[in-house]
Amino acid sequence: MTSAVPNQPGIPTAGALAGLKVLDLMWVVAGPTATRTMADFGATVVRIESANRIETARGLGPWYNNTQGPEHSGLFGNMNINKLGLSLNLATEEAREVLLDLIDWCDVLCESFSPRAMRSWGMDYESLRERQPDLIMLSTCLFGQEGPLSQVAGFGTMGAAIGGYIALAGQPGGAPVGPYSAYTDYLSPRFSLPTILAALDHRDRTGEGVYIDQAQAESSLHFMSTALLDYTINGNVPQLVGNADPSMAPHGCFAAAGDDDWVAIAVRDDHDFQLLCAAMRQPELASDARFAGLAARQANERELAAIISAWTAESGAVQIEYMLQAFGVPAHAVSNSGAAAADPQFEHRGHFVQMEHEVHGQIVFEAAKGQMSATPPTYRSAAPGIGRDNELVLRELLGYTDEQIANLAIADALT
Repeated sequence: MTSAVPNQPGIPTAGALAGLKVLDLMWVVAGPTATRTMADFGATVVRIESANRIETARGLGPWYNNTQGPEHSGLFGNMNINKLGLSLNLATEEAREVLLDLIDWCDVLCESFSPRAMRSWGMDYESLRERQPDLIMLSTCLFGQEGPLSQVAGFGTMGAAIGGYIALAGQPGGAPVGPYSAYTDYLSPRFSLPTILAALDHRDRTGEGVYIDQAQAESSLHFMSTALLDYTINGNVPQLVGNADPSMAPHGCFAAAGDDDWVAIAVRDDHDFQLLCAAMRQPELASDARFAGLAARQANERELAAIISAWTAESGAVQIEYMLQAFGVPAHAVSNSGAAAADPQFEHRGHFVQMEHEVHGQIVFEAAKGQMSATPPTYRSAAPGIGRDNELVLRELLGYTDEQIANLAIADALT
């Protein structure tokens, strides 16, 4: 874990995206993940929130110091490092005028409301491009801006359901359990961020703005391409198979000697199986007719799993991991949160960063999603509390006077 970095909100001056101005009307995980990456690499990202309508992620744990509250969410904190926070009560006309000034200021406008929100304020792309022809605008929501499901607001759990992911995970003969959490929230940013960067390149070459209509469920469907092709070409619908794999056996998680201690093992071919048998000191299994070849091992996988489980139960998961990797067999101990936080590989890579926080003391968050040698990411400030940077944004970025700010406060526009 890195030594603690200072918490100093401000306008960045270094980084691959230094000078890029981003207005962030995103929420929860899918949207803020993309804008956080831009902030990590030097973009000035202004995040809009309101105390009158608390952002959903602020109500989700884990919690700093095990204390619940809108300023204590570790999830929110992780998604919004390096951003500036401005509180705007968009129910007021005065706040919407500030928002329009920020749209005039920014290069990129990102919003993840349902399709009706921006239209109801007269801030759809067609209206905004009249005042800023080179504006790049991303609208990212679950099902996109048009179509029969476009008005359905929801979370990534619903995206995982319509995308088919939930139907893929579960034990044979059981109910589908799906991947953990709001799965499409972690897939769709992989498309929104490069699309924004491509739009910026287009603008720089042509002077033209770009509107990006992203359906998060649709973007995430790209990761289902193998299953979709298998159905389209062969008529095969994936079945629940637990940890089994169509081209590897044995393949799964096996209980080790500790309490809730597991090791994942993946045998790719006959050679891997011979190495596994040697590591287990049971070389005779490699020539056993029940396990000779992939088809035989799959047909007798339950019996084989029982043999492996009896062996793994005698040692700790990490010990088994090191032993099997020394033999050339793909294996790794199954990490829980505590093990992941102390993992030496993550430690070496600086994956977890510490920062001093004026309220919570020392906080921990994840580093940027990638490293760049010439323009590395920087960590300047913790996620903003509601309205933390009102003065900085209004005065330094928009040039508002004391009188203008006072009038906004009187009009209840800054709550």
